[in-house]
Amino acid sequence: MIDDVRLAPDELEAAGIRTVIVATPDLQGRLVGRRIPVEGFGRVVENGVDICTCAWAWDIDQGLELIDANKFALCGMHNGVPDVTLIPDLETLRPAAWLEGVAICLADPVDVHTHEPMPLSPRVLLKQELARIRELGLTPLAGTELEFYLFRNDPRELRRSGFRDLDPTTLTPSDFMIHEGNLYEPFFQKLRADLRASGILVEAAQSEWGLGQWEMTFEYGDPLEMADRHALYKLAVRDTAARAGMSATFMARPLNDQPGSSCHVHVSFVDDESTAVFWDESAPDRLSGRMRSAIAGALEHAPALMAWYAPTVNSYRRSNSSDVAGSGQTWGFDNRTTTVRVVGHSPQALRFEFRLPGADTNPYFTLTGVLASARDGMEKETVLGDAVVGSAYDLPADGAMPADPRQASILFGESPLVQELLTPELISHQQVLLDHEWTTFMARVTDWDLHRYFDRI
Repeated sequence: MIDDVRLAPDELEAAGIRTVIVATPDLQGRLVGRRIPVEGFGRVVENGVDICTCAWAWDIDQGLELIDANKFALCGMHNGVPDVTLIPDLETLRPAAWLEGVAICLADPVDVHTHEPMPLSPRVLLKQELARIRELGLTPLAGTELEFYLFRNDPRELRRSGFRDLDPTTLTPSDFMIHEGNLYEPFFQKLRADLRASGILVEAAQSEWGLGQWEMTFEYGDPLEMADRHALYKLAVRDTAARAGMSATFMARPLNDQPGSSCHVHVSFVDDESTAVFWDESAPDRLSGRMRSAIAGALEHAPALMAWYAPTVNSYRRSNSSDVAGSGQTWGFDNRTTTVRVVGHSPQALRFEFRLPGADTNPYFTLTGVLASARDGMEKETVLGDAVVGSAYDLPADGAMPADPRQASILFGESPLVQELLTPELISHQQVLLDHEWTTFMARVTDWDLHRYFDRI
């Protein structure tokens, strides 16, 4: 976090803070927690604050049927739907500058009785993977690029209307176009200023090709801080849009005739002497053996980790397309048609860009998956195949990637890397939710069904 915005608990009232949000990511990457009057935050620092484990057991719509059916060891009628305690991470205490008089502090859930970290927490999982990597004498660096769609519709009215008559903020493809961005500069200038005051540095922003689509990239750095910024950024975008009478969505593909929204992940590593380990001056392409193995690991484990990279039915509307959303287990140099794109022309800038995740991904899970895959590749010195020259979509499909959440669930459960990262209980927990996402979708009659079949079959 930017040091000059970091707050200490005893500075809150003098800074005009009246409410402190204590929050942690759920399994979808959304922030859940409690609001604490500033005068009570000292008690929370000392003791934590309890919330229900249901936050990690219900589905994306907060349906309770899986909890009622006792599908999870963590939370169900069998154990009374218990609490966990959120322990604030004071290193993350900052103003939520887009909200007047509010600060926010990220937290980690721990068992109420043993105070052991809750292993299902996405933030805890990422911290555990970062510790594994640092034991190897390496420090990972990461950055995310996040796209979203912004519509000129009031969010409450939009939900009441069934999300009909969407009015996009741009009406023509506007990728990199300056004029369209100028029209919304007051909105984005305020958003960027609030993010900066909240310790979230935006590296660049632009209008995108999709109608109403926008992108922001964040300052490269520590993966845990990056995931925290990512989650807070999504919250700030939604809040700021709603106050302006607009609606933002981070769906992977919200419109049939428009491109999907991505979450490209950039990754590199330095050693204990801060030397970039991906650069090899003697190699013809400057890629070190470690970088080649890291890319190979990311590609090898990508099918099994689509459960994290593409967690919803809608995710596969994007990943199954040819919208430069990754293409099987492929890589290339500055090639947007491949799943891994190598970019950068200097030791510190050389990195790989992982293009599979959509904007709906949980950043903590995605960073855990990409970093663990790269680590595994480097440890095993996994051999990387040839780079793709030209369009990866012209190659025969390798059939490795799952096409829906149910297939992703199966590969997730079978993966040796996943079994290294998670206990069988935790794997089962996530599989139950993935399977439920698919069966819930398959149980519904959609507009597509009616238009395709009603009077034609």
